[in-house]
Amino acid sequence: MILSDREIQRLLKNRLITIEPTPTLDAYDSTAVDLTLDSHIRVFRTNVPGFVIDPSAAGYKATALILSATDLFTIPQQGWELQRGTLVLGWTRERIDLDYKAKVAGRVEGKSGLARIGLAVHVTAPTIHAGFPGTIQLELINHGPAPIKLCPGMPICQLIIEAVKGTPSKAHKSQFADQRAR
Repeated sequence: MILSDREIQRLLKNRLITIEPTPTLDAYDSTAVDLTLDSHIRVFRTNVPGFVIDPSAAGYKATALILSATDLFTIPQQGWELQRGTLVLGWTRERIDLDYKAKVAGRVEGKSGLARIGLAVHVTAPTIHAGFPGTIQLELINHGPAPIKLCPGMPICQLIIEAVKGTPSKAHKSQFADQRAR
C-alpha cells in the first residue's frame, strides 16, 4: 500500500523515518515527496581501450568498479549538460533513513516532467529497502533528443513510501548502505 503525503509527514513527525534536510511543503504530492539532486555525480570514463565490465568475475563488487571506472564531478551552480545516451551516477541531496521497525520501504521514481524529455533516474533499481540509511544513488541517463541541463538542488525524483507487511527480521544491509557522493 502506497502512503499518502499525510502519512509520510506523520512518519517524519514521529521520527519513524527521516529525510534530511526536511522537505518543504511544496515538495509533497498526494502520494510522494520530491527529492533533489546533489552537486556531485560520477561520470564514466569512456575512452579506456579494452575496458569491459564483467559482473560475473570472481570478487566483482559494483562499488569498487564504480570508483575505478568513474571520475567524481561537481555540477556547477549554472548547471551541466547531460548528453544524449549518457549514463552518470548521481545522488539525492537528502539523506533518508527508513527505520525497519516503521514497517515501510521506499521506491524512487522519475518525475513525469523530466521523463517526458527523456531523463531516466534509475535503470532497474528503484527499491529503497526497509532499514536503509543514506542518500539515494541515481542512475541518470538521457534517452531524449537533446542534452538535458542538470542543476544542483533541482527536483530530480520522487520518493514513494510503501507499507511493509510485518516487521523485517533485520535492517537492510548491503554494499550501498550509507552511500554518499564521494
